[in-house]
Amino acid sequence: MHEVLEDFARTNALRQVNPGLKLFVGLASILLSVSSPGPVAPLLVAASMSAAVLLLARIPPRVYARLLLIPVSFALMSIAVVLFITGGGAVLLEVPGLPLAVTAGGANLAVLLLARVFGGMCSLYFIALTTPMTEVFDILRRLGVPTVFLDIAMLTYRFIFILIEEAGQIYRSQVMRLGYGRFRESVNSFGMLAGALFIRTWEGGEALVLAMDARCYDGKLDIPGELRPISLLALAAALLYTAIILGVLLSTGGIALI
Repeated sequence: MHEVLEDFARTNALRQVNPGLKLFVGLASILLSVSSPGPVAPLLVAASMSAAVLLLARIPPRVYARLLLIPVSFALMSIAVVLFITGGGAVLLEVPGLPLAVTAGGANLAVLLLARVFGGMCSLYFIALTTPMTEVFDILRRLGVPTVFLDIAMLTYRFIFILIEEAGQIYRSQVMRLGYGRFRESVNSFGMLAGALFIRTWEGGEALVLAMDARCYDGKLDIPGELRPISLLALAAALLYTAIILGVLLSTGGIALI
């Protein structure tokens, strides 16, 4: 996942656009999506961000669909619970033999939550697929974020995907040796996986400290940054897009905090 995101972030067609402008558009879209009282604005954000990713950044549709499938599947499971625990309005559907029913209020809330999740995730993937994390960290440094927080964030970002890769390798090795054939074997294999992952994490951390000391680490990680100018056309397009989404949001009920 890390390699996929970083590869596309460094080779997409929007690579030369100012990263601050892309970050502004993505974060503004996320905030407008999650604060919308209706599903229209988030769905418009999802459609526009998807069009930007597929048409402007030229990300392959199959890759983008696979990335969206993960959060959308979790959202659908959560929304299935919301449908039955939220009341209000007319009853639309009753489950035979169980005290469960889908009401109009629950259905409206479920649609709103799904639209917010979809709009927010499309905006987040717009940032992730068009802006490398090194440029995001460079922007945070320019904004005055303390160096210690940036160092921790960069190390955490890197080690998350290292741990995922290590866990995947160990798990595949266990599966090839039929380590998950029975329940008892699955529990034992999972415990061994967790223990081996902890040991490898500890060893990896010590190796990282030694490597940083060998390179004269002075308590500050250098962040490679490239200052790109903001074109007037790109700035005007970003402001116009944000204004349109904000107008749609205000016309459908204003800003909602929940």
